[in-house]
Amino acid sequence: MGGCSSGRPCLRRAAEAGLPQMVTMGQCYYNETIDFFYNNSGKELSSYWQPKDVVVVALGLTVSVLVLLTNLLIIAAIASNRRFHQPIYYLLGNLAAADLFAGVAYLFLMFHTGPRTSRLSLQGWFVRQGLLDTSLTASVATLLAIAVERHRSVLAVQLHSRLPRGRVLMLIVGVWVAALGLGLLPAHSWHCLCALDSCSRMAPLLSRSYLAVWALSSLLVFLLMVAVYTRIFFYVRRRVQRMAEHVSCHPRYHETTLSLVKTVVIILGAFVVCWTPGQVVLLLDGLDCKSCNVLAVEKYFLLLAEANSLVNAVVYSCRDAEMRRTFRRLLCCLCLRRSTHELARFTPSTRTGTSTRIMLPENGHPLMDSTL
Repeated sequence: MGGCSSGRPCLRRAAEAGLPQMVTMGQCYYNETIDFFYNNSGKELSSYWQPKDVVVVALGLTVSVLVLLTNLLIIAAIASNRRFHQPIYYLLGNLAAADLFAGVAYLFLMFHTGPRTSRLSLQGWFVRQGLLDTSLTASVATLLAIAVERHRSVLAVQLHSRLPRGRVLMLIVGVWVAALGLGLLPAHSWHCLCALDSCSRMAPLLSRSYLAVWALSSLLVFLLMVAVYTRIFFYVRRRVQRMAEHVSCHPRYHETTLSLVKTVVIILGAFVVCWTPGQVVLLLDGLDCKSCNVLAVEKYFLLLAEANSLVNAVVYSCRDAEMRRTFRRLLCCLCLRRSTHELARFTPSTRTGTSTRIMLPENGHPLMDSTL
């Protein structure tokens, strides 16, 4: 089905297809169906399950269930272990909550995609899209907040940031306000119901400018994360080198540096692998690249972005030794029903952190004990 560039040709096509033509508020099409806007954008709306739809739904349901289980486990671990009652872990808990929300949103999408898309009302379609946009925005924004918190802690030579709890809660609230604003805005104003020539191909009810802004904002977050973690890396590297100059033998120098490089590469690499493909197609669609076949890959790239909610759990939580021990304790309680006496014998490690812990001695005193 080909697209159309203005309202009247679309109305004529809608009439030929037997679609309702009631128009309100001048040239706004609030009473049209989903089929009308998909026809307008030239996006195929299947009336039956195609093989690619089945594959995407099967993979999507699997990823969603894994995202829900892993992030529920992280939230339970943070709530049950008093060692995790620190600002960085509040942010990790918020990241898990955002990723949990993303899993729910993607699960909702999987049950309202394919042939079921045409059954949605306009409000239902905006709810489906808004859940995804809000959850993914909250996840990305929290990643940036974690980077900023780590930067503050490392430069202050602290294991954990001493931000007051009230300020951390305000930061978390700010993340969700921004996410809700960006997620709900299309349903109220940033749509193309009154400007059919600006409709996106990937999201036929949204304005192309919205997709471009969303993609550019995610790119900005990535660049800020690169800047923050790069500064952390060079700061720690410089301090380690300075300490090595005053110690004849510094066996942990190379180990610390390599571990730090590994952590930074994992954090930024995971973000690039999961988010870059989707952001590229969003930006191409937002810029109205007519020669770009964005519809051929959009579902797979969205699935990859959703997989980031699973990767976050591994990168930011499962690499923490204390977190892994807490996971084992929780799973043992649920699966093996160990006795209270056996659980009481569990002794957690004193090592905490999300990835790499750095101890730099200076004149016999700890200089830094921080995590990335």
